[in-house]
Amino acid sequence: MFAGLLKEVSLRNQYMKIFHCDNCRHTVYFENTICERCGAILGYVPGRSVFLSLKQDGELFQSLKASNGKFKFCRNHQYDVCNWLLPFDAPDSLCPACRLNETIPNLETGKFLPAWKKLEFAKHRLIYSLNRFGLQLISKKDYAEKGLAFRFLSEELLPENEQLYTGHQGGRITIKVSEADAVVRENIRTNLNEPYRTLIGHFRHEVGHYYWDRLIGDSDERIDQFRALFGDERMDYANALQRHYENGPSADWRNSFISAYASSHPWEDWAETWAHYLHIVEIMDTAHSFGIQIHANSHGGESIELSEPFDPYKHDNFSRLFNNILPLIFAVTSMNRSMGQPDLYPFVYNESVREKMKFVHDTIWLQKY
Repeated sequence: MFAGLLKEVSLRNQYMKIFHCDNCRHTVYFENTICERCGAILGYVPGRSVFLSLKQDGELFQSLKASNGKFKFCRNHQYDVCNWLLPFDAPDSLCPACRLNETIPNLETGKFLPAWKKLEFAKHRLIYSLNRFGLQLISKKDYAEKGLAFRFLSEELLPENEQLYTGHQGGRITIKVSEADAVVRENIRTNLNEPYRTLIGHFRHEVGHYYWDRLIGDSDERIDQFRALFGDERMDYANALQRHYENGPSADWRNSFISAYASSHPWEDWAETWAHYLHIVEIMDTAHSFGIQIHANSHGGESIELSEPFDPYKHDNFSRLFNNILPLIFAVTSMNRSMGQPDLYPFVYNESVREKMKFVHDTIWLQKY
């Protein structure tokens, strides 16, 4: 029944960054739960990337467009942190994204609920992207050794003298709840002299560590290619990070790395490059969804062209992606600067970064077949 209903949804809307209420065709955002035009309840169908308009039918929800389409929301819908749907007879009460949670903030007082909402919005966008790539997502609840889990922890609830870090270990991604506070995050960014620090950036970076284990560390063939580009990850990780924080990066790090932090250790170089690859894919995906084209001539200088935006999740040509993202970033950054806003993407590529990013691209595409 669930699959049958999905076939009735217009194929034109599949896998697009622009979503619509299927009742009145009003454009909605990825996080919407109500259509602002017709008032219908909205639910997102993972895996098909479409929204369905719904009406409540007891404990379940009925599709407005199909008489036999019944669903239930993810259990976390009650907290307004998730709008994903499940088949009404699904054995799970959590959607595929929320099922990856191992620890959520303490909700007894409601103090952490706004922060959790921001964390979930960022995490759901990450899962959307990973699903578009066809990357395997297995919960630790199903595969303890190689599964993925998220922990959202607060420093206030830690035992005394214990420090909390955002990071990855053994398939567990820990994000500090305080990172959801824009003021706290900006202070950290400034103190660390970072050009960019966002929640979605944290998620993309940390999940890069997880996929290094799955796609590189478990592959004899890929590990040799990795070491040729990124260096030998067997160097002491703790000592490398300590040197980085005590001494800072080398003066010429920009010649080989996407960020100063990437120069600290090959694992961090991979995770940073992975995150930046996801950044540019999502930027291009959005441009494709909106049909953005750029035709600019800088008065005798080089032309700036993006004549045919394309779906980066469906085309494996890395050179095409790379060559098209640059004019798009330049154009949007110029608009941001005209309003006094931060640059869209404050990073500069070099040839070494391009080769590393192509390796990430090829690694993802190789696992698709």
